[in-house]
Amino acid sequence: MAASMVNGTALTTPIEVSFPLPRAPQTNAHLQLTDNRTCLVIFLTTTTSESSTLASLGSFVYAMPNRSSPSDVFSTPLYTYAGNLDFTTRLAKVLARKAGKPVYVGNSISFASAGMGGTVEEEMEGFRRCVEVVMGLLRVNEKKVDGD
Repeated sequence: MAASMVNGTALTTPIEVSFPLPRAPQTNAHLQLTDNRTCLVIFLTTTTSESSTLASLGSFVYAMPNRSSPSDVFSTPLYTYAGNLDFTTRLAKVLARKAGKPVYVGNSISFASAGMGGTVEEEMEGFRRCVEVVMGLLRVNEKKVDGD
């Protein structure tokens, strides 16, 4: 991971990956992760091979772990879009709890092109996949930083 210093603060290069959503192989999720050591910044969106329309801005949520009660995570929406606010809030809370640091999540993922049009099951599988990918990237990133 490349890092530079600006005013004494480490800035890291964002990690960008793309992966197919479960039950929607024609839909790719695009993820950008920036680990600033003190917090994570994550942006998510989707694209399909047949769609040429731009995604909406989506929701932007801040979540931070509660040091006195690790299972309870604080969160607040910074920008809301009713279509995905719940998904974004849940994702931010889970990632803050698992990573143990504050997380900003911007999300405009759409499950409309999933096999059954975005059922709860499809959304939950996509949610699990997003958590797996982010936590996997963090593990790889930590190994790179420890190896420096």
